[in-house]
Amino acid sequence: MDDVTVVVVSRNRREQLLRYLPRHDVPVILVDNASSDGTADAVTEALPHVYVVRAHTDMGAAARNAGAELAGTPYVAFADDDSYWEAGSLGRAATLLDVHPHVALLTARVLVGPDGLGDPISTAMDAAPLGTPPNLPGPAVLGFLARAAVVRRDAFLAVGGFNPTLHAYGEALLAMDLAAAGWDLAYVPALTVRHLPPGRTRSPAIVRTGREQPATPGPQRPAHRAVTTSAADRGRGRPVRLACGRAGPRRSGGRGAAAPVGPAPPAPAPATGRGVRTHAGEHRPLRHEARWWRGQRRPLRTWRTSS
Repeated sequence: MDDVTVVVVSRNRREQLLRYLPRHDVPVILVDNASSDGTADAVTEALPHVYVVRAHTDMGAAARNAGAELAGTPYVAFADDDSYWEAGSLGRAATLLDVHPHVALLTARVLVGPDGLGDPISTAMDAAPLGTPPNLPGPAVLGFLARAAVVRRDAFLAVGGFNPTLHAYGEALLAMDLAAAGWDLAYVPALTVRHLPPGRTRSPAIVRTGREQPATPGPQRPAHRAVTTSAADRGRGRPVRLACGRAGPRRSGGRGAAAPVGPAPPAPAPATGRGVRTHAGEHRPLRHEARWWRGQRRPLRTWRTSS
């Protein structure tokens, strides 16, 4: 298939990659987030058809952006190192995106474990609380799991992809950015992703911390911890607006440069390393920027972006 590329991000999960990367039926780009277990070498040797990108530092979820930039296809699907798209699903997704040019993202049904039990998030989407507009291929959503998403590459890159400052996850913020830019997002249960996390034999309970935004139809993080932005803010140096009332400068680029290995697409330009640090100089994710203190919106400490 010439329309879809799968981008997988991983760190120190060599065995899972060797097991599940061959299950994809479209071209695959692996972005290795500075693994120390020989992941990149092992995949290059065992799966020469997989294009491997070696990141010099752990770029977190934003490593998906580097993979999307390298993809030479109009659509990009994301997968984890312990998940894969069932055969035929990405072909159907490409057809749906061709027919619905106003849709930027489709999210699939997720089946968990060897028994293929439905992920509770997929069950929540089946309820279609935001409705199913007649111009969409399925229920409208404002959230998703990255492992079960296929995006229109140009739209994804235009809004900045996954926010590199958050380091981990960021699906809810990306969904809001796409919606703010005028794009539609839809859940299509006919598309299927298998998720086989190590050690799990049954569907996990829908118990997730604030580190992962649930792919429910709308953002569910408490208002005082929500981070809001719009597509217009991306790439223009405007502040990211935090609900705690404090603004920090919006930075672009990843947390480390990536060095590609293998044939095909050219390497992306090295990204400028950005991060957040405390006044003591230690790096921490922006999601811990502010907390409630005695019921008031006060940051516990001063944070600033590194220059």
